Amino acid sequence: MHKMKMSGLFATKPISDYHAEAASKSLVRALGTPSLIAFGIGGIIGTGIFVLTGLAAAQHAGPAIVISFVIAGIGCMFAGMCYSEFATMVPVAGSAYAYSYATLGEFIAWFVGWNLVLEYMMACSTVAVGWSRYFVKLLDHYGVNVLPAWLTSAPFAAADVGFQVHRTGAVMNLPAIAIIIAATALCYRGIKESTLVNTIIVAIKVSIVVAVIVFGAFYVDSAHWVPFIPKNTGVSGQFGWSGIIQAAGIIFFAYIGFDGVSTVAQEAKNPSRGMPIGILGSLAICTVLYILMSGVMTGLVPYAKLNDAAPVAVAIESHPQLAWLTSWVLVGALLGLTSVIITMIIPQARIWLTMSHDGLLPKFFGAVHPKYRTPHISTLITGVLAATFAGLLPIGILGELVSIGTLIAFVVVCAGVLVLRYTRPDLPRPFKVPAVWFTSIMGVVFCAGMAAFLPEATWLRLVLWSLLGFVLYFAYGYKHSRLRRKTAG
Repeated sequence: MHKMKMSGLFATKPISDYHAEAASKSLVRALGTPSLIAFGIGGIIGTGIFVLTGLAAAQHAGPAIVISFVIAGIGCMFAGMCYSEFATMVPVAGSAYAYSYATLGEFIAWFVGWNLVLEYMMACSTVAVGWSRYFVKLLDHYGVNVLPAWLTSAPFAAADVGFQVHRTGAVMNLPAIAIIIAATALCYRGIKESTLVNTIIVAIKVSIVVAVIVFGAFYVDSAHWVPFIPKNTGVSGQFGWSGIIQAAGIIFFAYIGFDGVSTVAQEAKNPSRGMPIGILGSLAICTVLYILMSGVMTGLVPYAKLNDAAPVAVAIESHPQLAWLTSWVLVGALLGLTSVIITMIIPQARIWLTMSHDGLLPKFFGAVHPKYRTPHISTLITGVLAATFAGLLPIGILGELVSIGTLIAFVVVCAGVLVLRYTRPDLPRPFKVPAVWFTSIMGVVFCAGMAAFLPEATWLRLVLWSLLGFVLYFAYGYKHSRLRRKTAG
């Protein structure tokens, strides 16, 4: 009996089942290679450049935030190659969840899928809170004060220690709720419309980022880069090399957009070619932009001044010659964060769809709209929950677990590629990870290392979230698993 339970928990889903799902017409194959690259850039360029870069530099790494981005980028490149092999071999909508199911078994797949829920939903809410801050700052820039503070901030805030929260006096963060509602409506309408809007936004915000890098470079003062690696304060994670690595783990949040590319594999016109280019292309472009942008920002002002929710605006406003860029940066930030929200809602809905098809979630999560061919119910649920969290909770609580959820998914994918090379060497692989032993192991080492340096409270919250997930799995998923029923039958 014990053996049956173990085999049920760790049974793997046949790759042939995924191929059958990929051949179905439930979702529209509408995304070409340019759209996939734009989708990845849309998810990556946003919070990382417009919010987290300054905070991580001011609190953890100083000018060496550039090194943090290099470390995070290298870890992502290893993981991205592993994602590319899976995405061409298993071109379905479930991302790391589906890959785990095919290699490491149902229980691990549920754990990864549950963490992806945490990753995308909380990321969506976190970005919406950042969007709200930039929206209010834009209104202030033009002297428009129509929104009172009690409608633009969270009614709850985290205590300095522990897991307690306290009231702030605010009612809700209305702009954050509004942008998620608008993005959800667009994602409900269709993948073509969503990616068209996203592609236009990506073109605009990349142009603004490049403008800040090019024009800001003329006013960089190299004295701000000395010392390049500030001396550690005696507390792990506060500057020095421990600060650089902790900053890398924190800004890893900014890279989850390329993960989102893999979730739309079932909607790619030619996944065997488009997925590797979309994943690795968007990752390479954004890594270069992140490194250049962080270098310019820490060169424009002393890094301590970047401890602000709008650090790019702070850096530019310190130089009157760049004042003309301020309004463009604020608009670019709003557009950039909008496209991130879109590229968080779409993957979340498709992961729920895939888990529903496997019987691990109720059937309504897998419903596809008869006209728009989108997972409309999952999209609505994602939007409602994300808007609720964004309207009630501050950015600190929301962003706490996003990076660790992402890093765990990446560790599993990197390990899964190696496992499948050993267990199923016969499978066709349109894209193969080069030097697989080195690449996959280094992906695990980089991602696990960054996770290890995240704050202890983050790990405690992960444990609580995981326990909740395990309860749901054994209460519903284990009993209704299609694979387990098929094996038992």
